[in-house]
Amino acid sequence: MSMIRDLRAVVRPSSRVSLRKDTSTSYDATRAPGTPSAVVDCAVYRDGARVQSPGPLSPQEAMRLVRRDGGFVWIGLHEPTEAEFAGIAGEFGLHPLAVEDAVQAHQRPKLERYDDSLFTVFKTIHYVEHDRLTANSEVVETGEVMCFTGRDFFITVRHGGQGSLRALRHRLQDDPELLAKGPSAVLHAIADHVVDGYIAVADAVQDDIDEVETEVFSPGRRGGVSRGVDSARIYQLKREVLEFKRAVAPLLRPMQLLSERPMRLIDPDIQKYFRDVADHLARVQEQVLGFDELLNSILQANLAQASVAQNEDMRKITAWAAIIAVPTMVCGVYGMNFQYMPELHWRYGYPVIMGITAALCLGIHRTLKRNGWL
Repeated sequence: MSMIRDLRAVVRPSSRVSLRKDTSTSYDATRAPGTPSAVVDCAVYRDGARVQSPGPLSPQEAMRLVRRDGGFVWIGLHEPTEAEFAGIAGEFGLHPLAVEDAVQAHQRPKLERYDDSLFTVFKTIHYVEHDRLTANSEVVETGEVMCFTGRDFFITVRHGGQGSLRALRHRLQDDPELLAKGPSAVLHAIADHVVDGYIAVADAVQDDIDEVETEVFSPGRRGGVSRGVDSARIYQLKREVLEFKRAVAPLLRPMQLLSERPMRLIDPDIQKYFRDVADHLARVQEQVLGFDELLNSILQANLAQASVAQNEDMRKITAWAAIIAVPTMVCGVYGMNFQYMPELHWRYGYPVIMGITAALCLGIHRTLKRNGWL
């Protein structure tokens, strides 16, 4: 049972690296000569070790070795076309509906059970680095990993430029006891790897939300041009969080099924470790839902601040209009040029009228300022 105790340490990276600092991940470029162009790697594993061959194996050759000597084959493909995948699908007896989903991509996370295989879809999430969040910033980039799990085969189909499984394959090859559990061990490792990626992305998105929240509620923040930019930035971040949510939320039920329901293609010793994946996934889902609600609150607070700032501007404009109305009225009255008007020909008429006007304007100004309008 020492293998089982060490399972979690094997399938998880020894140290989790934030996606903010690791942007060098790219999809595998190694392609075996003589195999379909979409095949990234094809290997046979027997008794937990990779079977060495004189040259690269084609999927058909690998399956013949498995049927003759036992073990299982793990084939990795990247964005295969229908024609490239047709031969592999026929060789392994994959269900046509699952094959169609794997080729077309853009599927929601799910788990489908067929007579002799399981079809699982994972959404991979990659955090996109940026110096500063803008209204057009891309925060998360999504990809897909489709997994076909059979009794003696495991097939992965990747879509998107991120989510390489090469490092994961090497880590699994370093633990023969784990690989000896068969394809279900590989399925768990991929699920754990994908969910670990979610956790790292959630931490990075949290930093972006904290930055926006600080700017919205910072003391002395004024309206104007920046107010509109802030609203656009919040809305863009909310859209990216929604994309994150679409990857996380539908996957929770498949992970619960894999951890709770006995399945003949899933080793019982491996099945219990899907609970750990489901628990981590549930935590990420709670985080993402919290992000969505927090961004709603930030957006509403930002719009409320904009409304308050506009109201303050309107109050000031109205106050100054009331002050200016006094001299405007006086000038309008004495601009009518009637022959008989009070103090029109009096020596002190002009300074008296100007003094009264100034006194009225000053009184209105003090009253409005005391009431908070200025």
